[in-house]
Amino acid sequence: MKIEIERVNDKVHLEAKNEQGIVVHMDGSPEIGGEDLGARPMQLVLMALGGCTSMDVLSMLKKMREDVKSYKVTVDAERATEHPMVFTKAHIHYVLQGNLKIENVERAIQLSMDKYCSVTHILNKTATITHSFEIIN
Repeated sequence: MKIEIERVNDKVHLEAKNEQGIVVHMDGSPEIGGEDLGARPMQLVLMALGGCTSMDVLSMLKKMREDVKSYKVTVDAERATEHPMVFTKAHIHYVLQGNLKIENVERAIQLSMDKYCSVTHILNKTATITHSFEIIN
C-alpha cells in the first residue's frame, strides 16, 4: 500500500493520492495557516473508522441475506487535551433501514468491532470505543 501527499498551495492544503489515483484533500484550521479546503487528518481517522466498520457490517449483512434499504453511521469522538491529542473516546451509531433481524445486526456490528475492523483495533490503543444502533422499518 502506498500513498503520495503533495502540497497544493503555499499554505497547508495537501492532496493525498492512493495507488488507484483517488484523491483526498486535507487542510488545517486557520489557526495553523489552513483554509478549510479539505478534511483535517484526525477527521479522516474518524472517517476511516466509520468506513471500515460500515464495510464490514454491510458485507456481513449481505451474506446473512439481510436487505438493507438505507444505511448511515455517525461517529462522535473526544480527544485528549494535551499533545499528541489522541482520541480517548469514540461512539459509533448505526442507523439501518429495512426489515432486518435485530440479532443479525447485533452480530455483524459485534464481529466488526471485535474481529474485523482494523481501524477499531488501532484506535483501541488510546480510545474507548462504544456503539449503538437503530433499525427503521
